Amino acid sequence: MDIVKKPFRLLFILAGLLSLGLGIIGIVLPVIPTTPLLLLASYCFMRGSKKFEAWFIESWLYKKHLEGFVKKREMTLKQKLSVLLFADCMIAIPFIMTDSWALRAGLAAVVLYKYYYFFTKIKTVG
Repeated sequence: MDIVKKPFRLLFILAGLLSLGLGIIGIVLPVIPTTPLLLLASYCFMRGSKKFEAWFIESWLYKKHLEGFVKKREMTLKQKLSVLLFADCMIAIPFIMTDSWALRAGLAAVVLYKYYYFFTKIKTVG
C-alpha cells in the first residue's frame, strides 16, 4: 500500500468519519445510502490510519453492512437496490443537464452495466 503523507492521512480520517456519520444517518433515513457510505468510510480509514481501520472492521456497522460483501462478494437485495438507486440518482444529474446524445448513451450504458454486474457477479443473500 502507498505511504500516504501525514496531512493527507488526516484528510482521509476526516473523510472516513464524515462518511461513517452519514452512513449511520442512512440507517434511519432511507434516502441516504448506508452501504456506499460505509464502503467509502472503510476505504478512507484504510488509507488514513491502521488504528481507525482496525476499529472500523471490528465495529457492528462493518459486520452487519459490509463484511459479507468484502469477504464473500454477497449483498442483500436491499443493499444492492440502495447502492444502485443512489448511483442512478447521481448519474441522472449529468444525464438531464447535458444536450449530448453521445454522453447520454454512455451514461445509459453505465447504468445498464452496473445492473448487470450487481445481479450477475454479486451474490444476493437473505
